Amino acid sequence: MTASTAGRAGLTTLPARLLHPDPMVRRLTLITFVNTLGSGLSMTLGVLWFTRMLGFGAAQVGLGLTAAGLCGVLAGVPAGRAADRWGAKRVLVALVTVEAVGTVGYTLVGSYAAFVPLACLVAVADRGAAAVRNALYAEVLPPDGRVAGRAYLRSVTNIGIALGACLAAIALQADTRGAYLAALLTDAGSFVVVAVLFAVLVPDAARPAGAADAAAGGPNPALRNLPFLAVTALNGVLTLQFAMLEVGVPLWIVRETEAPRAMVAGSMLVNTALVIALQVRAARGVERPAAAARAFRRGGLLVAGSCGVLALAHGVPAAVAALLVVAGVGLQALGEVLGQAGTWSLSYDLAGEGAHGAYQGVFNTGQSAALMLGPALVTWLVIGQGVLGWAVLAALFAAGGLAMGPTVRWAEARSAARPEPAVAV
Repeated sequence: MTASTAGRAGLTTLPARLLHPDPMVRRLTLITFVNTLGSGLSMTLGVLWFTRMLGFGAAQVGLGLTAAGLCGVLAGVPAGRAADRWGAKRVLVALVTVEAVGTVGYTLVGSYAAFVPLACLVAVADRGAAAVRNALYAEVLPPDGRVAGRAYLRSVTNIGIALGACLAAIALQADTRGAYLAALLTDAGSFVVVAVLFAVLVPDAARPAGAADAAAGGPNPALRNLPFLAVTALNGVLTLQFAMLEVGVPLWIVRETEAPRAMVAGSMLVNTALVIALQVRAARGVERPAAAARAFRRGGLLVAGSCGVLALAHGVPAAVAALLVVAGVGLQALGEVLGQAGTWSLSYDLAGEGAHGAYQGVFNTGQSAALMLGPALVTWLVIGQGVLGWAVLAALFAAGGLAMGPTVRWAEARSAARPEPAVAV
């Protein structure tokens, strides 16, 4: 084979090498890409639609979205229980359909009194769907392939959101009602497509006999599993890093450093690129709880280190500040991919195999609570307390990372002493 022939063959096989070998993951990849492409549109434009086109005040929108966030926090546990009762796929299709209807509703809402309950409905469907989607992965992916599959899908998620944000930039440039309407309706359409794809491409998982009846009653096993609740809380602590990246870093750059304002977008690009490039690699070798706990610990310590580097960007020349921001966000991204890989493994391995809906519902509730409280906490620490606030954040992340190992050993000891039944709901 000549060099040119080998080069053409390499280019031809490159897309195949990038595809995941598991057919089910490939199906989920298509669904994830469509879903996150629409999400990238709405995440970028949603608040501007409410303020610029509907005329709501910024404070009004913030209050409404806070109420919606609280409703979203409360949605994970019942959604997970519903998945155990009726099957994750069926519940997920219903929730995604509600998201489609709610997104169309945003284009029709005419008053603030209608906006708040609609936002709450969409948040309930969104956070409930997140919990049920994770339970679905547990049902349709083999136990030894769940973490690797999640890592691959998370890389696809970042690609989809980035491309959706690029499409949103076109609507932002036009800045017309029609452009915003087109973007929101495209997002609604993406939910419809996702619901159809889940129904068509994902098979119904085999469920043990009597599972539906067992799920209909009895206490939630995840809420009785104290070590699992502790793991959930520690994951919530590390989840604060997303508020740090999305809220704390932009405010810190603009208000407390001499770095160019363009570094706000640059920091997000650095994070996105690193997560896309490294998430799959970071998930290798973390299929067992002890290894997952070590990955989580390293992730927490890296994010803690990123806080220290970002704090150093205060009071230095612009070029130095920019370099420190890039370095800090780079450390955060490394910590993010390790921490995420560790928590995916733990959320599955420490759960009762017959009750993934219940466990993922509780686990996602911890994440949702951190995502809701994070912006206010991070803003108060970073802007209100400055370098001291960064030190407090670093201590939180480090403590959370270091505490995971003993917590996982506690969970494993509990499981060995009191094994759960195959269907524990």
